[in-house]
Amino acid sequence: QVQLVESGGGLVQAGGSLRLSCAASGRTFSSYAMGWFRQAPGKEREFVAANRWSGVNTYYADSVKGRFTISRDNAKNTVYLQMNSLKPEDTAVYYCAAGLTYRTKAELTTTEGYDYWGQGTQVTVSS
Repeated sequence: QVQLVESGGGLVQAGGSLRLSCAASGRTFSSYAMGWFRQAPGKEREFVAANRWSGVNTYYADSVKGRFTISRDNAKNTVYLQMNSLKPEDTAVYYCAAGLTYRTKAELTTTEGYDYWGQGTQVTVSS
């Protein structure tokens, strides 16, 4: 069983920054693929960013590329999402997710590519 706990959400003005954290349980965290997704009211959950266990292979949705950065600290069992230049359309509940077995890049951009999910943290960007 893997537990994921997100933190760092909040209210920020457009153009501002936030850093989300996701703390994971499990001794093999370093082998997980980790992803961030978001879900706005009335919309489906969408892919934001992901990285593989090494942290070298990272993937981003086009809508956040150049503004968001995913990183991980395997010693702390934590994955981060640094969000800069935030826009009102970034407002959503943000979820982190863990994939315990190998997934292709395409699979890591879908909810089906993950085995465990956190409870989510709200990010609200005001205009």
